[in-house]
Amino acid sequence: MREMTLYGVSFEPVGKQPIVLLKTADDDKFLPIWIGHAEAAAILMKLQGATPPRPMTHDLLSDVVAELQGEVVRVTVTELRENTFFARITIVQDGREVEIDSRPSDAIALAVRCDAQIFADDDVIEESGIDFQAEEGEQPGLMSASRLSDLDPDEFRRFLENVTVEEFASSLESLGYDEESGEEGDEEEDEA
Repeated sequence: MREMTLYGVSFEPVGKQPIVLLKTADDDKFLPIWIGHAEAAAILMKLQGATPPRPMTHDLLSDVVAELQGEVVRVTVTELRENTFFARITIVQDGREVEIDSRPSDAIALAVRCDAQIFADDDVIEESGIDFQAEEGEQPGLMSASRLSDLDPDEFRRFLENVTVEEFASSLESLGYDEESGEEGDEEEDEA
């Protein structure tokens, strides 16, 4: 198991599908996970310090855990099975650890609210992680792959370096995401 940092949330330009990017804490290996628009918005809102007028789902869950004298201590991306990532949320309550199954997108949205550590299983990083380091003089561009299996590491690196939060936010609006209600159409998520 390796510690990860939340590198950011972006979107792939072809299908406008959000991607959460985790980066290994000790080197330049990235783990991209395609997620839903609601979860992407929840992660971005917290990263930007925005407070909704009413608690959103991940805020509610964080509040419930705290009221029950629990603490979310870590989330772990545990496996990749049939192109779908799986995760676990670890909560400590009264000295005992409780692990709860979760989608990675929900686990990460909760982790950013609770300042919990994020980890990924070594096998997941080995199977889906992408290594890169920026080369001098390279001009960033946009990624055109819609699936991880189609991904060119150089193109993905340019994508990471170029996409801004503002572009992501405008993509949510163009897809009809309602920020206040948090509602959107059905989307596949947490896929490789």
